[in-house]
Amino acid sequence: MGNILEYENIDRELAARLVALRQRSGLTLDDVAASSGISRATLSRIERGDTSPTAHVLGRLCASYNVTMSQLLLAAEEDAPRLIPRIDAAVWNDRDTGFVRTAISPPARGYDIELVWGELPSGATIEYDAPPSPGMEKHIVLFEGKLQLTLGNAEYQLSRNDCLRIKVHSEISFHNPGRGCARYLVAVRKPT
Repeated sequence: MGNILEYENIDRELAARLVALRQRSGLTLDDVAASSGISRATLSRIERGDTSPTAHVLGRLCASYNVTMSQLLLAAEEDAPRLIPRIDAAVWNDRDTGFVRTAISPPARGYDIELVWGELPSGATIEYDAPPSPGMEKHIVLFEGKLQLTLGNAEYQLSRNDCLRIKVHSEISFHNPGRGCARYLVAVRKPT
Protein backbone atom coordinates (compact mmCIF):
# COMPACT_ATOMS: atom_id res chain seq x y z
CA MET A 1 0.00 0.00 0.00
CA GLY A 2 2.98 2.30 0.12
CA ASN A 3 4.85 3.99 2.88
CA ILE A 4 2.49 5.89 5.14
CA LEU A 5 4.69 8.78 6.02
CA GLU A 6 5.03 9.30 9.72
CA TYR A 7 2.80 12.23 10.68
CA GLU A 8 5.64 14.06 12.41
CA ASN A 9 8.02 13.51 9.48
CA ILE A 10 5.57 14.59 6.77
CA ASP A 11 4.47 17.60 8.83
CA ARG A 12 8.12 18.61 9.32
CA GLU A 13 8.99 18.07 5.64
CA LEU A 14 5.88 19.92 4.50
CA ALA A 15 6.62 22.77 6.91
CA ALA A 16 10.15 23.15 5.55
CA ARG A 17 8.88 22.98 1.95
CA LEU A 18 6.26 25.67 2.64
CA VAL A 19 8.79 28.00 4.24
CA ALA A 20 11.19 27.54 1.32
CA LEU A 21 8.41 28.03 -1.23
CA ARG A 22 7.18 31.20 0.48
CA GLN A 23 10.69 32.63 0.80
CA ARG A 24 11.61 31.71 -2.78
CA SER A 25 8.43 33.51 -3.92
CA GLY A 26 9.42 36.58 -1.88
CA LEU A 27 6.17 36.45 0.11
CA THR A 28 5.42 37.15 3.75
CA LEU A 29 3.00 35.17 5.89
CA ASP A 30 0.59 38.08 5.50
CA ASP A 31 0.86 37.85 1.70
CA VAL A 32 0.07 34.12 1.73
CA ALA A 33 -2.76 34.66 4.23
CA ALA A 34 -4.30 37.25 1.90
CA SER A 35 -4.03 35.07 -1.22
CA SER A 36 -5.11 31.80 0.42
CA GLY A 37 -7.73 32.96 2.89
CA ILE A 38 -5.92 31.03 5.63
CA SER A 39 -5.17 32.96 8.79
CA ARG A 40 -1.61 34.09 9.42
CA ALA A 41 -1.65 32.25 12.76
CA THR A 42 -2.65 28.96 11.09
CA LEU A 43 -0.01 29.40 8.39
CA SER A 44 2.61 30.05 11.05
CA ARG A 45 1.61 26.87 12.95
CA ILE A 46 1.75 24.84 9.72
CA GLU A 47 5.17 26.26 8.80
CA ARG A 48 6.49 25.39 12.29
CA GLY A 49 5.09 21.85 11.95
CA ASP A 50 2.85 22.37 14.98
CA THR A 51 -0.31 21.39 13.10
CA SER A 52 -1.15 19.17 10.16
CA PRO A 53 -3.13 20.88 7.39
CA THR A 54 -6.28 19.33 5.95
CA ALA A 55 -6.71 18.53 2.26
CA HIS A 56 -8.85 21.67 1.98
CA VAL A 57 -6.09 23.88 3.44
CA LEU A 58 -3.46 22.22 1.24
CA GLY A 59 -5.68 22.89 -1.77
CA ARG A 60 -5.77 26.60 -0.90
CA LEU A 61 -1.99 26.67 -0.54
CA CYS A 62 -1.56 24.88 -3.88
CA ALA A 63 -3.71 27.53 -5.55
CA SER A 64 -1.74 30.33 -3.86
CA TYR A 65 1.61 28.91 -4.95
CA ASN A 66 0.42 27.52 -8.31
CA VAL A 67 1.66 24.00 -7.60
CA THR A 68 -0.07 20.62 -7.66
CA MET A 69 -0.71 18.75 -4.42
CA SER A 70 2.06 16.29 -5.32
CA GLN A 71 4.48 19.15 -5.90
CA LEU A 72 3.58 20.60 -2.52
CA LEU A 73 3.84 17.30 -0.61
CA LEU A 74 6.85 15.87 -2.43
CA ALA A 75 10.01 17.33 -3.86
CA ALA A 76 10.24 16.96 -7.63
CA GLU A 77 13.16 14.77 -8.55
CA GLU A 78 15.71 15.89 -11.12
CA ASP A 79 16.49 12.37 -12.29
CA ALA A 80 13.25 10.56 -11.47
CA PRO A 81 13.30 6.78 -11.80
CA ARG A 82 11.20 5.23 -14.56
CA LEU A 83 10.01 2.39 -12.34
CA ILE A 84 8.42 3.37 -9.04
CA PRO A 85 7.63 0.34 -6.86
CA ARG A 86 4.26 0.66 -5.13
CA ILE A 87 5.93 0.11 -1.76
CA ASP A 88 7.94 3.32 -2.32
CA ALA A 89 4.90 5.50 -3.10
CA ALA A 90 4.39 8.34 -0.62
CA VAL A 91 1.11 8.27 1.29
CA TRP A 92 -0.51 11.27 2.98
CA ASN A 93 -3.52 11.06 5.29
CA ASP A 94 -5.96 13.90 6.02
CA ARG A 95 -6.62 13.23 9.70
CA ASP A 96 -9.87 15.26 9.67
CA THR A 97 -11.64 13.36 6.89
CA GLY A 98 -9.73 10.06 6.79
CA PHE A 99 -8.87 10.70 3.13
CA VAL A 100 -5.73 8.83 2.06
CA ARG A 101 -3.72 10.14 -0.89
CA THR A 102 -0.98 8.06 -2.50
CA ALA A 103 1.39 9.62 -5.02
CA ILE A 104 1.66 6.72 -7.47
CA SER A 105 3.92 8.75 -9.77
CA PRO A 106 5.38 11.66 -7.82
CA PRO A 107 6.27 14.93 -9.54
CA ALA A 108 9.35 14.82 -11.71
CA ARG A 109 11.00 17.40 -13.90
CA GLY A 110 10.26 16.82 -17.58
CA TYR A 111 6.98 14.97 -16.94
CA ASP A 112 3.58 16.64 -17.21
CA ILE A 113 1.29 13.97 -15.71
CA GLU A 114 0.99 12.76 -12.13
CA LEU A 115 -0.97 9.72 -10.98
CA VAL A 116 -2.65 9.79 -7.59
CA TRP A 117 -4.57 7.03 -5.80
CA GLY A 118 -7.35 8.25 -3.52
CA GLU A 119 -9.26 6.48 -0.76
CA LEU A 120 -12.23 8.38 0.65
CA PRO A 121 -14.13 6.83 3.59
CA SER A 122 -17.90 6.49 3.59
CA GLY A 123 -19.65 9.83 4.15
CA ALA A 124 -16.43 11.87 3.84
CA THR A 125 -16.05 14.98 1.69
CA ILE A 126 -12.94 16.81 0.57
CA GLU A 127 -13.25 20.27 -0.97
CA TYR A 128 -10.86 22.43 -2.91
CA ASP A 129 -11.69 26.12 -3.48
CA ALA A 130 -9.69 26.50 -6.69
CA PRO A 131 -7.20 24.56 -8.80
CA PRO A 132 -3.52 25.48 -8.56
CA SER A 133 -3.70 26.26 -12.30
CA PRO A 134 -7.03 27.07 -13.95
CA GLY A 135 -7.71 24.52 -16.67
CA MET A 136 -5.92 21.71 -14.83
CA GLU A 137 -6.92 18.44 -16.49
CA LYS A 138 -8.06 15.48 -14.40
CA HIS A 139 -9.14 11.99 -15.38
CA ILE A 140 -10.79 10.16 -12.47
CA VAL A 141 -11.41 6.40 -12.63
CA LEU A 142 -13.45 4.88 -9.80
CA PHE A 143 -12.37 1.33 -8.96
CA GLU A 144 -14.49 0.68 -5.88
CA GLY A 145 -17.47 2.26 -4.13
CA LYS A 146 -19.34 5.41 -5.13
CA LEU A 147 -18.10 8.92 -5.72
CA GLN A 148 -19.99 12.17 -6.14
CA LEU A 149 -17.90 14.90 -7.70
CA THR A 150 -19.07 18.50 -7.84
CA LEU A 151 -17.28 20.92 -10.14
CA GLY A 152 -18.72 24.42 -9.92
CA ASN A 153 -22.44 23.92 -10.58
CA ALA A 154 -22.06 20.53 -12.27
CA GLU A 155 -22.48 17.30 -10.32
CA TYR A 156 -21.29 13.87 -11.43
CA GLN A 157 -22.14 10.48 -9.91
CA LEU A 158 -19.45 7.86 -10.51
CA SER A 159 -19.98 4.13 -10.12
CA ARG A 160 -17.44 1.36 -10.33
CA ASN A 161 -15.22 1.55 -13.45
CA ASP A 162 -16.61 4.95 -14.53
CA CYS A 163 -14.15 7.55 -15.82
CA LEU A 164 -14.75 11.28 -15.54
CA ARG A 165 -12.62 13.60 -17.67
CA ILE A 166 -12.66 17.26 -16.63
CA LYS A 167 -10.77 20.54 -16.77
CA VAL A 168 -10.89 22.32 -13.43
CA HIS A 169 -11.52 26.06 -13.48
CA SER A 170 -13.41 26.46 -10.19
CA GLU A 171 -14.07 24.82 -6.84
CA ILE A 172 -14.26 21.04 -6.78
CA SER A 173 -15.40 18.55 -4.16
CA PHE A 174 -15.25 14.78 -3.81
CA HIS A 175 -17.92 13.09 -1.67
CA ASN A 176 -18.42 9.42 -0.90
CA PRO A 177 -22.18 8.76 -0.56
CA GLY A 178 -21.67 4.99 -0.38
CA ARG A 179 -21.33 2.60 2.53
CA GLY A 180 -17.78 1.48 1.78
CA CYS A 181 -14.56 3.25 0.93
CA ALA A 182 -14.35 4.92 -2.49
CA ARG A 183 -11.08 3.97 -4.19
CA TYR A 184 -10.07 5.85 -7.31
CA LEU A 185 -7.18 6.82 -9.57
CA VAL A 186 -6.63 10.41 -10.71
CA ALA A 187 -4.39 11.43 -13.60
CA VAL A 188 -3.48 15.11 -13.19
CA ARG A 189 -2.00 17.38 -15.82
CA LYS A 190 -1.28 21.07 -15.29
CA PRO A 191 -1.96 23.29 -18.29
CA THR A 192 1.15 24.34 -20.17
